Amino acid sequence: MSDLSGALMGKIIGLTGGIASGKSTVSQFLREQGYQVIDADQVVHDLQAPQGALYQVLVAEFGSEILQENGQLNRQKLGQMFFENPDLMRKSSQLQNEIIREELARLRDQLKEKEELFFMDIPLLFELGYESWFDQIWLVNVSAEVQVKRLMERNHLSREQAQKRIEAQLLLAEKRKKAHVLIDNNGSVDETLAQVAALLEKERR
Repeated sequence: MSDLSGALMGKIIGLTGGIASGKSTVSQFLREQGYQVIDADQVVHDLQAPQGALYQVLVAEFGSEILQENGQLNRQKLGQMFFENPDLMRKSSQLQNEIIREELARLRDQLKEKEELFFMDIPLLFELGYESWFDQIWLVNVSAEVQVKRLMERNHLSREQAQKRIEAQLLLAEKRKKAHVLIDNNGSVDETLAQVAALLEKERR
């Protein structure tokens, strides 16, 4: 289900970026312009809700001890378990990534039947090997220093903490080599969105 069907006609653009690069701002702007955007983070959140496919897999694997009193997943406890046991994290990631990929493919194929152009917002697009899904990949790009400063401010982190989080993903320098379009988000929000508007105008021609 991970390969595109030749019978489906819509154009798909993948949207990605690094942590604190400003991808969510671009994604929201696309929605405001009337485009459908599949948000991978929201898909994961929905799948991890009670009775969701990820929720069921995680509870079956790790037991009810990973749940809060209200039945929701205790993400803090899960994160601590994975931090303390990298093998457990790899096993969980493999289980979850298969389910997430299937759900994203289902949503993609639904939109491809009715939308001429739509977007998929996937933070770990390159890390998880989604490149072949897209006609184009747009990367929200910032300098390394801007990324660190914005993450420190947004999450109230020290420089060292911010740097570690950034290094947990494929660095933007590597993502820049793989993307088709770079959206420069080192300046103001207005400047960034003007670039996106110009790209959309080009797509409409």
